[in-house]
Amino acid sequence: MKNIAVIGGGITGVTTAYALAKRGFAVTLFEQNRYAAMETSFANGGQLSASNAEVWTHPSTLIKGIKWMLKQDAPLLVNPKPSWHKLSWFAEFIANIPNYRRNTTETARLAIMARKHFFAWAEAEGLDFNVEKRGILHIYRDKQGFDHAAMVSKLLAEGGLERHAVTPDEMRAIEPTLQGSYYGGFFTESDATGDIHKYTVGLAAAAERLGVRIRYGETVRDVFSDGDLAQVTSLQEGEAEESNHFFDAMVVCAGVASRHLAARLGDRVNIYPVKGYSITVNLQDTVSQQAAPWVSLLDDETKLVTSRLGVDRFRVAGTAEFNGVNKDIRADRIKPLIDWVNQCFPGVNTRQVVPWAGLRPMMPDMMPKVGRGRKPNVFYNTGHGHLGWTLSAGTAHLVADIVGEGYARPLVNVPALAATRSPAH
Repeated sequence: MKNIAVIGGGITGVTTAYALAKRGFAVTLFEQNRYAAMETSFANGGQLSASNAEVWTHPSTLIKGIKWMLKQDAPLLVNPKPSWHKLSWFAEFIANIPNYRRNTTETARLAIMARKHFFAWAEAEGLDFNVEKRGILHIYRDKQGFDHAAMVSKLLAEGGLERHAVTPDEMRAIEPTLQGSYYGGFFTESDATGDIHKYTVGLAAAAERLGVRIRYGETVRDVFSDGDLAQVTSLQEGEAEESNHFFDAMVVCAGVASRHLAARLGDRVNIYPVKGYSITVNLQDTVSQQAAPWVSLLDDETKLVTSRLGVDRFRVAGTAEFNGVNKDIRADRIKPLIDWVNQCFPGVNTRQVVPWAGLRPMMPDMMPKVGRGRKPNVFYNTGHGHLGWTLSAGTAHLVADIVGEGYARPLVNVPALAATRSPAH
């Protein structure tokens, strides 16, 4: 039985560990927090949204970014302070604008494939994660936004996704609680929502039942591979000494930390941390529970999404902030989310709102990094950007297939690797 290390206990790491265990591998998962899904997989928008497969590498994104650069409450905010990483990332982003149509279609195709595995695993393991299979409604206030969405719909259709235009009256029939004036919308019946944290925690427990060893509270300090063995150097919370662990192969699923780990392994994975915010509105009274939507919404103008998480929680999330590795929760970035709820759902009491911020691991082409590194026993499943949950089960299935089909070596003597390298280098 081959021994595989998975680095990262968010949604991509847990789904990867689960998929590998289902294929009969002995899996060890390293997670720096005491629990699974405590970083970017903690409180995202909740959408399982193939309909949001449009990549951002469109000329309009650059125009909006420049226009909003000094507007603190803008949906897209870029810190003008330069860094080599940021400049190189945006240069590659611009270079991928010609691939916008192809990558949008391919992302939709991947999201549809991922959906099959996602729900099959949830059903097999009996996961309770506040799932709502009521579709996602994209809303537009003007003709320009609606017309762009119509073009996107054609690209999504090429990827196999069905979504259709709806009138303002049809929008209100789909979600009667929505207030405001709209030009029109697009509705995707096959999309769904749920609580990413509950799903990930539940699947982590299922993975452990399959034999996955999860090392919680253990920070990966270094990684190394000589092509035959993979070494993980880690530090357990509360311990003073680092320890070395040896495996046949490793899969890096470490979110924004993947870039640094990849560099240690001789690979370039140009992930940039793009901060997003969310609020969870606690629906403490009957009026608020009745006034909050059950159908998920995506407001393209404000770049906000919603999900209903059971009777008493309503999640609103979105925005994009290019500001490095920074998880500060800024009041001026949270206020637009609360204002949006008050505008679109005035019957919802926003007296008790829980704010959150997380870092999306985003590649400049907006496509996840899935597959081999330079070393034959190093693999990646990372860089999913704004669609980590939507794509996770699909990319986990793919990378598990790649590991299973492409990695077949006898175990090499463990001391041979240890002798080549000191623990900290």
